[in-house]
Amino acid sequence: MNKYNNPDLKTLAQNLRRQMTEEERHLWFDFLRLLPVTFNRQKVIGSYIVDFYCAKAKLVIEIDGSQHYEEKGRERDRERDAFLSENGLRVLRYSNVELNRNFTAVCRDIQQYLP
Repeated sequence: MNKYNNPDLKTLAQNLRRQMTEEERHLWFDFLRLLPVTFNRQKVIGSYIVDFYCAKAKLVIEIDGSQHYEEKGRERDRERDAFLSENGLRVLRYSNVELNRNFTAVCRDIQQYLP
């Protein structure tokens, strides 16, 4: 299995692209898709589906809802982040609240990691 393509998760990723959260839609339609670098939505990487992925920057962006702040969610995120980091990817995480309250600052932060 290619670490960046897991066929078993393909259908789930396609469904997640169609059912993005309000915050994911905001970041995608109002910022990421307008950039000169390519981002993929709901990209399968290994046994994970990441919210946004930019191959050129080796960058993963995760938009976290409340479930990510419960102990089980934090543990899953630590495992996911470790796997992604071990594969040469940088992971940026933003909460839904952060994205909604300070969208411009989130966008500026993301831009500093882009080529």
